[in-house]
Amino acid sequence: MATGEQIRPDLEQALAPSGLVLEDVTVTPAGRRRVVKVLVDRALPDDPEVVTAPTEPLSLDEVADATRLVSDALDASDALGEQPYTLEVSSPGVGRPLTEPRHWRRNVGRLIAVHTADGETTGRLTAASRTEATLEVPAVKKAPARTETIAYAAATKAVVQVEFARHDESKES
Repeated sequence: MATGEQIRPDLEQALAPSGLVLEDVTVTPAGRRRVVKVLVDRALPDDPEVVTAPTEPLSLDEVADATRLVSDALDASDALGEQPYTLEVSSPGVGRPLTEPRHWRRNVGRLIAVHTADGETTGRLTAASRTEATLEVPAVKKAPARTETIAYAAATKAVVQVEFARHDESKES
């Protein structure tokens, strides 16, 4: 049975001209079929030193275009053989951990929870460089608001927090 790593090169090559990158691919058995799950995201500009502006999320049209590219690449390849499969293409969700510097750069402007050896810090990601992230941590109880810089190497876990009603500071008068 083909694995995600076996089909990865074909998918990366198919997605490259579209400005999308392959984040992850998995192939799992599901009865007589297989499920091929593909995560794609927007390619970032050539590794800037520091990112301080949010990255536009993928639109449904872009995900549909990526699905066609991935489907065509899988059909042209013999890596999956003749066994039928179900294809699922999506972008990484908010529950996906931030494990690479590019993940942090894509989420500038979002609320992030970061676990380190010193504990957990939750704050708004305002800048992301190649090696560290800057969070604006709001005041809580008796602790004043602060800016905190966290090295990626020090983060044991980092995830985007879901915000149902984000306070928009630009509308304040």
